[in-house]
Amino acid sequence: MRSSGIGVSDAGASATYRYRALAAEHRWERWTVRTVAAAGSGVIAAGLSAWWAGLVVAALFICGHVAYVRFRPGSVAGWRRGALAERRTGRRLARLDPAGFHVLHDRALPGGPRPMANLDHLVIGLSGVYAIASRRFRVTARLRVEERRLWVGSKPVVGVTRLAVRTADVVADLLSEELGQDVRVTPLVVVHGARVPRDGVEHRGVLFCSAKAIPRRIAREPVVYTSAQVAAIAAAAERLLPPMMEIILPE
Repeated sequence: MRSSGIGVSDAGASATYRYRALAAEHRWERWTVRTVAAAGSGVIAAGLSAWWAGLVVAALFICGHVAYVRFRPGSVAGWRRGALAERRTGRRLARLDPAGFHVLHDRALPGGPRPMANLDHLVIGLSGVYAIASRRFRVTARLRVEERRLWVGSKPVVGVTRLAVRTADVVADLLSEELGQDVRVTPLVVVHGARVPRDGVEHRGVLFCSAKAIPRRIAREPVVYTSAQVAAIAAAAERLLPPMMEIILPE
């Protein structure tokens, strides 16, 4: 997914890189164990039944093990799901009119809330500046606020709101200092998987909304900048926030 506007970066690029790097670790060892175990189970099945039964059992064992490794909870699956969510958000943000909005993806965040922090998406447009995080939650669970806490299904969501606010504040400080004027940055979280009300869920100043709703939500906000101001802010963001892959893999 290519960004619109002056900057070019890929949505989810660094998350995809980290997923592939983790998945590549011990890949040959996994395939060796998988092949030996599948062959053993196939031989046993063939001995108890027929030769074709052994082939079927071995093939099913390999497919099952591949699926287990791919989807089991852990860092590998987490990075894969995160990269997928960012790419989906990127496709939705590409629907914004490029004449009025610049979109940057996967940007390094100097002075961010954690080491090697990145900003998933930054939208700079006529209706304002938005620091957007993509988050995937359990499918079919409902996102809601109860007693001032954010919940997805029966589990509380911890840290996401605070991180979104902190990220937006860092971007606002960087842009304001660079441009010599106050630049307000609105934190947003795009939710994948979980069910979200049509108008989204607001928690401590952060709007959580579905990927489907995000372009319309941004575009319908009142105009606060001119086209010239949008271009100036976007150019400053491009200077201050390099693509994350340039930090991970410097030339």
